[in-house]
Amino acid sequence: MNDFTLDERLAADTFPIAELPLSRVLLMNDARYLWVILVPRYTAISEVFELPAADQQQLWREASQLGGAMKTALGGDKINIAALGNVVSQLHVHVILRRHTDATWPAPVWGNGSAEPYNPASQAALHDQLLALVNGLEV
Repeated sequence: MNDFTLDERLAADTFPIAELPLSRVLLMNDARYLWVILVPRYTAISEVFELPAADQQQLWREASQLGGAMKTALGGDKINIAALGNVVSQLHVHVILRRHTDATWPAPVWGNGSAEPYNPASQAALHDQLLALVNGLEV
């Protein structure tokens, strides 16, 4: 994991939040959704089953604990957790807080409309909220 490099598209579309034991935590730059991405610090892995068994469990623990914390603290109706990788092959897991009132409910977030970038103040405030949530996890 020492030679980890974040995929260029993920780097361009996100803001860094924190590091968990296995994953880098990123905020997707789309203000329509509270959308976090976890990227395990492995190079050249595109599938969850390619991780060692202990890291598969750790990834699920990180995603589910972060999703639960987001839903509780930030108020949502549903957490969507997905590992697609159709556009970016580097293994990453989406953790998305969904609300009945969001831009595309109940449809998926992918392929619906155009991303609405955060303004700097909103992004900074959300960064601080998410960092506090990440720091409170017991992963």
